[in-house]
Amino acid sequence: MGFGTEFKEFAMKGNVVDLAVGVIIGGAFGKIVSSFVGDVVMPPLGKMIGGVNFTDLAVNLGLGPDGKTPVLLKYGAFLQSVFDFLIIALVIFMAIRALNSLKKPDPAAPPAPPPRSEVLLEEIRNLLAKK
Repeated sequence: MGFGTEFKEFAMKGNVVDLAVGVIIGGAFGKIVSSFVGDVVMPPLGKMIGGVNFTDLAVNLGLGPDGKTPVLLKYGAFLQSVFDFLIIALVIFMAIRALNSLKKPDPAAPPAPPPRSEVLLEEIRNLLAKK
């Protein structure tokens, strides 16, 4: 089997295509959540705690090697990313929980037949009980 044929079989498997679609939708969903957190959640939260803009929160560590530009530890942007992650994780959890509740439970599997030795012992017991 040639490399091209093998790659085509791999790329056309359902799981690979589903994964690609999931990654693309996940990227778009991440942008939506980032906008939601940055534009809807954080401004009121910042206003409630005294008019703070989280993206501007930083600690100045001094000047960079050029002696002109400051080196900033931007913990506000980090906090915003944490909020993004928590919202994405919560939404995914709720979606998976909803999907799991929609699934029908698997029908109970029929019991496995007893081993041959047990069947023979039952037959012997039944024969002895008849006598």
